[in-house]
Amino acid sequence: MACRVARSDQSLIEETEMPKMKTKSSCKKRFKMTATGKVKAGQAGKQHGMIKRSNKFIRDARGTTTLSAPDAKIIKSMMPYAR
Repeated sequence: MACRVARSDQSLIEETEMPKMKTKSSCKKRFKMTATGKVKAGQAGKQHGMIKRSNKFIRDARGTTTLSAPDAKIIKSMMPYAR
């Protein structure tokens, strides 16, 4: 635990600070929060194998998407300082 010692009038006062909560590094890289509090993520299924995918699938999987409520709840717990 972190401990801070402050000196006032020749006496030592010890104050304890709670440790900081850590953000999961994998979540930092993969997810962003929208202004309304939703979790934004990249589309899945576009890393490889585009030859066998239909043009409609490739077109629909562009850009980003918002996560469903149960998935967003998990991600938000891993990102305590996200707004």
